[in-house]
Amino acid sequence: MPEVWHIPYQTYSILNSMYYYEVLVATQAYHGQEALTYCSEAKLNIGGLVKVPLRARSVLGLVLRAVVKPDFETKPIITAVLLSSLPPQHLELIKWLHAYYPAPLGAVVRLFVPPSDVIPKITGIKTKSSTTLSVAPTYLPPLTTEQANAVTVIRSPGTFLLHGITGSGKSRVYVELAARTLAGGKSALILTPEIGLTAQLTATFRQIFSERVYVLHSQLTTVERRSIYYELLASPKPCVVIGPRSALFSPLHNLGLIVLDEAHDGAYKNESAPHYQASRVAAKLAELHGATLVLGSATPAIEDYYLAAAKNRPVVAMHELAKQSDRDIQIITVDLRKPDQFSRNPLLSNTLLDHIATAMQGGEQSLVYLNRRGTANVVLCNVCGWQSLCPNCDLTLTYHGDAHELRCHVCDFRTTLPSDCPVCGNTEILFKSVGTKAIASALAKLFPSARIQRFDTDAKKAERLEQHLDDLAAGSADIIVGTQMVGKGLDLPKLAVVGVVNADSSLLLPDYTAAERTYQLLAQVVGRVGRGHRAGSVIVQTYDPENVTIQTAIHHRWQEFYDTELSERKTFKFPPFVYLLKLQVLRSTSQSAEKAASELAAILATQHPEVTVEGPAPSFHPRERGKYSWQLLIKSPRRSALVGIITALPSGWSYDIDPINLL
Repeated sequence: MPEVWHIPYQTYSILNSMYYYEVLVATQAYHGQEALTYCSEAKLNIGGLVKVPLRARSVLGLVLRAVVKPDFETKPIITAVLLSSLPPQHLELIKWLHAYYPAPLGAVVRLFVPPSDVIPKITGIKTKSSTTLSVAPTYLPPLTTEQANAVTVIRSPGTFLLHGITGSGKSRVYVELAARTLAGGKSALILTPEIGLTAQLTATFRQIFSERVYVLHSQLTTVERRSIYYELLASPKPCVVIGPRSALFSPLHNLGLIVLDEAHDGAYKNESAPHYQASRVAAKLAELHGATLVLGSATPAIEDYYLAAAKNRPVVAMHELAKQSDRDIQIITVDLRKPDQFSRNPLLSNTLLDHIATAMQGGEQSLVYLNRRGTANVVLCNVCGWQSLCPNCDLTLTYHGDAHELRCHVCDFRTTLPSDCPVCGNTEILFKSVGTKAIASALAKLFPSARIQRFDTDAKKAERLEQHLDDLAAGSADIIVGTQMVGKGLDLPKLAVVGVVNADSSLLLPDYTAAERTYQLLAQVVGRVGRGHRAGSVIVQTYDPENVTIQTAIHHRWQEFYDTELSERKTFKFPPFVYLLKLQVLRSTSQSAEKAASELAAILATQHPEVTVEGPAPSFHPRERGKYSWQLLIKSPRRSALVGIITALPSGWSYDIDPINLL
């Protein structure tokens, strides 16, 4: 851990002089939009980390600028961290972020400071020792022709879209780019959409760069994250930082490379204020540092692909497997409307079960994918139609058979499963729309000797996917059951069968991104086989086998899907052809929420005739925390118009600018 000087205000004394500074206060509790002025008897560096009083508490802040003595009384800065100041690019990024994603200034600045207001008092600088910056050939395979071409093309500062199919070896390209960056004396930032995906990348990078690799994410303890923050702040040596979107704000002084792996993933959007999209922030950060930004994906976001073409940005294609194989991949679609295909189990087709059995006999693995948690997503009475609904959100409760409870996945309301219908007393309660727990239970009955592991967000810490990656690769499970997390980045040499329980589930969502989301999920999970290890089979169960989205996804016909989807969005005026702003209001009754939304819609139509106001309409989740939610959707060809609307919103309204969906 680096040396951090904790200097009480009383120890500062330089000829009784006084300095005045504007400080960016870093706390969610500060809802102002301007820096605050404080005094100090010591001269401080711009960008320095300080602790200042705010009302009855002390909080962290960043020194923005020196100012003349104001005509009002100022409070003294309590503590200063005498390490390197934050890079000037960070102060510029704060300014840009605050304007581009309107939010209270304290919430924006909080992204850039350590996770704890405690400033450690430590002596002795303990930065990580220098290690070789070149790629170690004993650890890595040689670059394929396509990989070598990608590394050659991605040389100058700017944004590059790396469109590589699953199994093409994008990670190998990331390592090569990072090695080149570190050899040039600059640091690299590698982002993943989820914490679970950091483990494999970290293992690869640490083989090459040893202790020069830092991992930052929320599952580390507060002390661990704080220690890494101060070490990065103190050390001028180039390094590699790996983590989810929050790692974007690591205090790296000389940044040369930013990579967003699985750049299409919705997890890169921050759902709380500021509602930033990591790819857009990364582009600005790269611009400020004169760095290279790589957006890597097998299924690029529609908007990213469109903007790359519109702005003449390079699209680097990788269409060949890194591990060549002459073994074919068999893709089979099963019609869910044909009951004779499901004679052994109503959820899992005979075809899928036969392939799983064959894989087990050959010592191979199977992966069964369903993007729903729990045992059943709908619990109802087959006599009167009663459904189990959350009293707070008015949404269907999910039944979890292992805990024998009903749970709301929005507010976490929980209750026991009733033994009979609370309305009519009927004892025949039905379970519909099954989840991963039900699938795992069914497979356990069908294959009693199989080692089955389930992975979803309900899993306990010891059961999380990232804790089992090495064991899974070695063959610890015969059958893997999971939600979308099992479709991202997994490279399992023994995997021979992928089964998709219901390919239509995400297509049925009432959202303009439903087709894109379905394509990405299916293409990613299908891509778990056919990576050059062995022959494989993909069994896709669907109610609509000829659906364009499903067919283009499972056969990896990206361009056909992209052209079709782009045409749809242009017709109905959705991104990338317009900017979106979602406004939401909560009221005690549905009528009052509708009235408030109607009144604001009328005001916006009058004051902003250049925008399109759609709604009001009930939100997809019509109740939150016991209140009713209505929303407006604003479309505009100019993003600045939407920012103007946000700054003038009446109290009681929430907003999401550039939403990734409208649910």
